[in-house]
Amino acid sequence: MADLFKEIIPSILQTKEYALLTEQDEKSYSAFMVNRALSYHRDTVLWANEVNRYPNLDNKLKYDFLLNIVRAQKRPYSKWHKKAQSSDLSVVKEYYGYSDAKAEEALKILSPSQITAMEKQLYKGD
Repeated sequence: MADLFKEIIPSILQTKEYALLTEQDEKSYSAFMVNRALSYHRDTVLWANEVNRYPNLDNKLKYDFLLNIVRAQKRPYSKWHKKAQSSDLSVVKEYYGYSDAKAEEALKILSPSQITAMEKQLYKGD
């Protein structure tokens, strides 16, 4: 089985060695993750967007397109951006049992004093 970050993405960006050798490799291909990895580079972001325009294509076709259209070159490693989670968000999530999305909505209407009161109720000691 082809590993996404050790074989598939490097094959598109640098080596140009075909990585989808079996049907299992094709099924494990994640177009979203590959497109996300390509979107961090200036010269490949438009190609990732082009693949996004055709979501119903087979994974093999998406991979073949990217493998043959992206120029092979060494690109700097870019860290994946992650959304920072505030401590207030985690307090609301734990207090109400909400998901991230619901907790963010609740934070819009809660006052700082209400969040402090929740923290005091949730405090478990040292």
